[in-house]
Amino acid sequence: MPTRIANAHWEGDFKRGGGTVALSSGAFEGPYNFSGRFEDGAGTNPEELLGAAHAACFAMALSVGLTQAGNPPEALDVEAKVTIAQVDDGFAITRIDLDLRGKVPGIDEAAFREAADAAKAGCPLSKALAAVPEINLEVTFEG
Repeated sequence: MPTRIANAHWEGDFKRGGGTVALSSGAFEGPYNFSGRFEDGAGTNPEELLGAAHAACFAMALSVGLTQAGNPPEALDVEAKVTIAQVDDGFAITRIDLDLRGKVPGIDEAAFREAADAAKAGCPLSKALAAVPEINLEVTFEG
């Protein structure tokens, strides 16, 4: 299995400085800074990038499970909401909410929910994020 690489560069102090993040695949490169992370400023932030990665990993894991069960999905849409909060004298990711909408012919809502729960537990990023106190899953099934 390949090792994936991402890079970050930072210049300046915490509140006025900034940097760039880039994926070695070339699929994304963008700025990040204090205001993009803790305010409503422009640029990305680590939590947003983590959310994108978790949403993608979860969608792929669910697709694998559904396909192996004989019901490949027509469409899966996942939104990940990653919450960062001040905890004690630092910051921590305190919650991740995964909002799943899926269209899978040939199964019912209960089977879809079961497959989604299994994907949430088995997704490599869910496993890597086990220290997050709360990872929630909201499911909308479209049949």
